[in-house]
Amino acid sequence: MWEVAWQEVRARGLVLAGPSVTDFEPPWSVGLLALLRAQRQLPDVHTDNLFSERCTEPERYDHKIFGRRLASLAQVNLIKKARMLQRIGTDFGVPRLFSPAAFWTLPRIERMLPDSEEKQADYLARYMLLCAASGALEGAWWGPLICHREGLIDDGVPRYPKLERITHYAEVTGALTDFRIRPALHALKAFAELIPGSCYEGRLNASQMLEIHAFRSEGKLVHAVWTINGRAAALIDLYSQEDLQSAEYRSRDGAVLGEMPSLASEAPIYLCWPPDRQVSVKAGASVLKNVAIHRHIAGKTHHFFREQGWQGVVLAADAAEASLLLQTIHPDRIGAPLAESTLRHARNAIWTMADPRKEGARLVVKQPVKMHLHKKFLDRFKPSKGLRSWNGTSELLRRGVDAAKPLAYFEKVGDTSLTQNFYLCEYVPTEFTARELVTTFASGAESFAGIREDAAYRQLCAYLLTMHGRGILFRDLSGGNILIDKVDEDHLTFSLIDTGRIHVFGGPLSLRQRFADLVRICNKLHGDGRRKFLTIYLSALHKAVALVALLAVLHLRREGNCQAARRAQGMEAPVFRSPKIRQIQPVFFSKISPKRR
Repeated sequence: MWEVAWQEVRARGLVLAGPSVTDFEPPWSVGLLALLRAQRQLPDVHTDNLFSERCTEPERYDHKIFGRRLASLAQVNLIKKARMLQRIGTDFGVPRLFSPAAFWTLPRIERMLPDSEEKQADYLARYMLLCAASGALEGAWWGPLICHREGLIDDGVPRYPKLERITHYAEVTGALTDFRIRPALHALKAFAELIPGSCYEGRLNASQMLEIHAFRSEGKLVHAVWTINGRAAALIDLYSQEDLQSAEYRSRDGAVLGEMPSLASEAPIYLCWPPDRQVSVKAGASVLKNVAIHRHIAGKTHHFFREQGWQGVVLAADAAEASLLLQTIHPDRIGAPLAESTLRHARNAIWTMADPRKEGARLVVKQPVKMHLHKKFLDRFKPSKGLRSWNGTSELLRRGVDAAKPLAYFEKVGDTSLTQNFYLCEYVPTEFTARELVTTFASGAESFAGIREDAAYRQLCAYLLTMHGRGILFRDLSGGNILIDKVDEDHLTFSLIDTGRIHVFGGPLSLRQRFADLVRICNKLHGDGRRKFLTIYLSALHKAVALVALLAVLHLRREGNCQAARRAQGMEAPVFRSPKIRQIQPVFFSKISPKRR
């Protein structure tokens, strides 16, 4: 095929591009170019489809080259890949390099993040900016432009064609009336208007998790600024006040922002100045330490707060709403809880206060008030309690797991008492908690709020499976922390509170981690209910064999027959010899009090 193409292209005086190796595979690039050179049929343009989807984020080091453990040592990212491939092409006499196709499919994004179309747009903008920053690529393109799975325009046809859209455009499926532009098309347009034709002046910061790249053209100086997923950087920590006030701000999608943003996030923003202006970035520019945000909350913006020794973030629709909120929730104005509004007063004080945005609405405030001596020592190496609650809720929402909506966090910088911090969220007027659900069924009832036992367990399991499948280890999954609402006769909705102990992982939790998380809620269930609940949960994971062994030992220990339980663990049946079961049991039972054992 190459020989035929080469002859036809040469006969017509056209440009031949190839061999379009998929992803970053230097041995194939070297081998194919060597073969074509030996045949005297080298292309005019060296092409490689520089996919970054396998790294998840465009700027990440590729873990599929030397493995996850050595990825940070090898530091092979998109820019390094492009430069290596350009060098390979130059060595064979083909210095021009193009990336004809790269894309992120929405189903793959949705494995961990539900805001798939917004994330697709983020990744496109970041990918294109890094390709431009590499200095090695003469051109780069997206893959299928019109396609339901990964197109910049949705054709409304969920069924994927037999022939990949990236290679086959004999026809475009779907009716024109069903076509819908996705945010990624606007992101591509914004990039195309601002960056091509510019001179790249380099990356302006050295820290990880933050990217600041400068491009200068005859018309303007552009700085593209963004962070990795879930992180944020305060612009006042990156630039001088004078430079910030004189800049024009454009969103990832090219819209001119009416208000000066205070935070950079995973969605790139463009700061624009006149072409002759000299703008520098502050030394040590980096992301906010330990702060996580959920960037894509519809109609909301994160506003950075730093005043009178306090620091925090307020989530509001705009600067006017943030200012209105701060008149009430400013950490110097929150004050002490009133007796009639106090929900809890132990290690933490939790109380409600009026929401200034809406008559009759309430906010919940949480502040640590008591710290044990060992906690005062250990917690000084952790983020404040207020920030941990903010981060936990942000990570839940970012992964599509419902929780009480966050409003703000504040912490006193340099506070050694560890009590001068606040977390605020919207009050959730729910009907029940999971504690009432499990207690009802443990008492022998066949239904809860009109919903049968099996149906209630299935819906709760679906919620927890989503949370665990998206890398959230809650670590305090008691019934009182799971709020329940009944939306209709057959369906329950769930949300979480008290999120300060959450641990976040990059992929689905292991079976061991899942059981460690389920212990507290399972302890309150009766034997039959526990069997039903775990059967439903494990069936979704195809872990029926593990269930048999776990329930057998759990039942014997619950009945106080520890000797029989030990015998069960050593039974002849292969199911009890599973290393997974031996791994699960210590975690699961160590959480049960001696009396319960």
